[in-house]
Amino acid sequence: MTDRTTVAIPLFEGFTALDAIGPYEVLQRIPAFDVLFVGHARGEVRSDNGMLGITRDATFEEVPRPQILVFPGGFGTRVLEHDDRVLDWVRQVHATSTLTTSVCTGALVLAAAGLLTGLSATTHWSTYAELERYGVTPVADRVVEHLDRRLITSAGVSSGIDMALRLVEILVDRTAAEAAQLMIEYDPMPPVDSGSVAKTSDATMTRVIEYASVGRH
Repeated sequence: MTDRTTVAIPLFEGFTALDAIGPYEVLQRIPAFDVLFVGHARGEVRSDNGMLGITRDATFEEVPRPQILVFPGGFGTRVLEHDDRVLDWVRQVHATSTLTTSVCTGALVLAAAGLLTGLSATTHWSTYAELERYGVTPVADRVVEHLDRRLITSAGVSSGIDMALRLVEILVDRTAAEAAQLMIEYDPMPPVDSGSVAKTSDATMTRVIEYASVGRH
């Protein structure tokens, strides 16, 4: 690796904010890491509910060889699964990347690019079937690694923080990961305990379906 590590985080219409910002908050704490938001064009793009806008620093073509790719998810990934410009860029990046990673339904883009075929991977629990259609075995683990293939996938939304801490541990060392964790005071003690399908109730799942059907996600 070079003295500095470039991390590319694609942003697109309909991305889920924490998918991108969770890893960003971890990775930007490391002085040798340069985090860039990239996309189809420079400038602002809106998150999946339209409430948050983030500026993209560069186009895909302007960042052809980042050492690290973190592909976030969101409803906008469904379009990207059929976007040759994006898929070709993902394949090009992975050819030389140190690690290619995803958060949530970003795994569907990696799968559509052919990077996950025949492997196990994770994504948001609601999209396991979509991942399976690409010949990928979905698993409920929070982070799934295939370091021999330079691939890491993480589950839904908040799991991107866990994945980013693991990236720091791999790329720097454990103490660096612990330092980043302490800097963002990531020590979860949620007042409720329904963060996975295995833990939830029928009433909670009904509420999830209700909220998801409103059209603003």
